[in-house]
Amino acid sequence: MVLYNVTVGIDAKAELEWLEWMKATHIPAVMNTGQFIENKIFKVVSEEEEETVSYSIQYFAKDVDHVVKYLNDFAPPLVEEHRTRYQNRHVAFRTLLEEV
Repeated sequence: MVLYNVTVGIDAKAELEWLEWMKATHIPAVMNTGQFIENKIFKVVSEEEEETVSYSIQYFAKDVDHVVKYLNDFAPPLVEEHRTRYQNRHVAFRTLLEEV
């Protein structure tokens, strides 16, 4: 199994709207590609009040080939939609992890 992790730092002023959109629209769209078998979302816990709130969005796939297919065939318009919708209000980085 592999984990495709997307860490997003979102402007605190947009957090609630972003989280609702992620849960209702973006994550279901990613899951509907058929490349992932499960997903989870975690909020990074911080005791300090900051202007940015971070989340880890985790997508689990059977193997790397499913993630590569997602990245090549499905991700570009989904990533662009997120980038455009939250332009100048987020940062994101992606990590691929393999279970050992």
